This record gives sequence, C-alpha cells and structure tokens, in this order.
Amino acid sequence: MPMPESVTENAQPFHRRRVAFVLLPGFSLLAHACALEPLQVANQLSGQLLYQTITIGLSESPVRSGAELSLNTQHALGEPHGPLDMVLVCAPAPLPYALPPRLNEWLREQQGRKACLGGLAGGTEVLARCGLLENYRATLPWQRFETFRQAYPQVALSRQLFEMDRDRVTCGGGTAAMDMMLTLIASHHGARLAEQVSEHFVCDRIRLADERQHVPLKNRLGHAPQSLIDAVTLMEANIEEPLSTLELAEHLGISRRQLERLFKKYVQSVPSRYYLDLRLTEARRQLRESDSPVGDIALSTGFSSGAHFSTAYRNHFGLTPREERLV
Repeated sequence: MPMPESVTENAQPFHRRRVAFVLLPGFSLLAHACALEPLQVANQLSGQLLYQTITIGLSESPVRSGAELSLNTQHALGEPHGPLDMVLVCAPAPLPYALPPRLNEWLREQQGRKACLGGLAGGTEVLARCGLLENYRATLPWQRFETFRQAYPQVALSRQLFEMDRDRVTCGGGTAAMDMMLTLIASHHGARLAEQVSEHFVCDRIRLADERQHVPLKNRLGHAPQSLIDAVTLMEANIEEPLSTLELAEHLGISRRQLERLFKKYVQSVPSRYYLDLRLTEARRQLRESDSPVGDIALSTGFSSGAHFSTAYRNHFGLTPREERLV
C-alpha cells in the first residue's frame, strides 16, 4: 500500500529495535494486542522495519491466555534469540502461581545486556517479584494497588495509566498499553508517526502518562463511611455549579465540622481542596479532548472568571490552560 507522504518523504536513518513479548499463562490478550499492534502498524506506515517483535514462552508449548485462547511462541525461554532492546512481560493480575527461577535469571540477564524491561498488567508484579523495580516508579491495574503497595514498599507505585522511568516501562494493562507504546513510538520516531498510528486505530488522541487510571469511587475511597462517598458523589455531579462545604453538609444531614473530619481522616484533604482538584482534573480532560474555548471550559468547571481559572490551573498543574493545549 502507498506510504503517507509525511512519513516517507522525511525518512531518516533509524535504529531497528528488537522487542520481545514474554507471555505467561493467563496473560491478557487485550494488553498484548494493544502493545504489539502499534509497533506493527508503525512498520507498515513508515515502510521500514522499525520494530522487530518476537514472542517468548516458558516452554515450547502454546501459552493459554486468560480468555482461554492459546498463542504459539517463537522461542522458549533460554533459547537463542539474539540481542533485545526491550522485553515486555505479559502476565495476569493477580499472579496465581509461583514464578520459575529461570525466568528471574533470564530477566536479569536481559537487564545486564541493557534491555529496557517492561510489564503489561500483571507483568509489573513479575518484575517486582524478581526485584527489578526497586526504586523505580511503576504502575499496574488499579485493582491491585493496595495489595501491591503493601507487598513491594520499595517500588514507587503510581496510579497513572503508564510509567516510563529510565529503563523500565509499566502500564495498567488493557488499552493503557496502546497509549504507552504510542508514546514510545513518538519518542523513537517522532510525534507525527505516533499520531498516524493512533489514527489508524481510530483513537481520538494519545493519552498522556500523567493521566490517572479511572478507579470507581467506592474503590478509591476504600472502607470510607457512606457519608464521605455521598459527599464525593455530590461533588462529581455538581462540577459546573460547585456547592459550598456547608451546602454539602446540609445535603448529607451532618455538620460542616463532621464533613471536614471525614475528609481529613480518609483522603487527607479538606472538602474545598478535594472539590477543586476534581474540577481542575475535569478542566484538564476538556482541554485535552475538546476544542472548546478556554473561557467556556472555565465556566463549565465552576470558575467565575478566566483569570481565576488560569491562576488555579497553573498553581495545580504548573502551566496555564493555554499552555496545556500546546503540550
């Protein structure tokens, strides 16, 4: 098929990257596909073999996914496969079995050979079990946050969609794997190619690493009292016309002081600060996902003036709303 002019006309000498996908039993087909397919499409659109991918299993047998479908691998662990630039471990979350010692040894060999190591979904737990994420930022599916945090306190756990920290990359699985790989493609071969790959998959935009995984409200607040959950639900339902702390308390049938104590105890914040964070996060989403004027976004997130909105946004995110649009 003909190549897009913007890619072929500006083709530059490139370093062909060899990427290995290590598939463990129960791995997510979605996470695997979302990481693999962008690399294949980048090759197709560029007209060059930018990424050579291989699949590796623990043995020569096909690997059964969590969806009960099996994939054949090209290599068994330990077989000769040549040098690798990146190793992405695909595993279920949680991991329901012990890891074979030879996997730990093999991953450490790849680290010694300067390969970037990554985890897709439960692959993050594999790297952590092998001691390969100490003092690194990492993320994984939100359902595993608290268990992982307690088991691996030496890992700087993030709630973001994906993390890229030096020679480690991790993501929350699912479609977050695609955003991570598109970001890697952009860093390797330019933003235009990454955008074209994104367009190929009919993605509205490439989500950025600093975007948090969407965690259901009850899971975010854990075992918090129902009054606190109801308060946050009211906040999320009243972004455009924010309620005061007193109004929130009255709706809930508790005192303002009781509401403030609940927020301090369970979310380490005061209600007004938590509410402002919600509104600014919604404003950031609109700035990134829509073409609405900044003034309209300010009004839709409860700010009475553009100047107030700009100041609050800069104080929270470190850049103005207009600068956000340029990122």
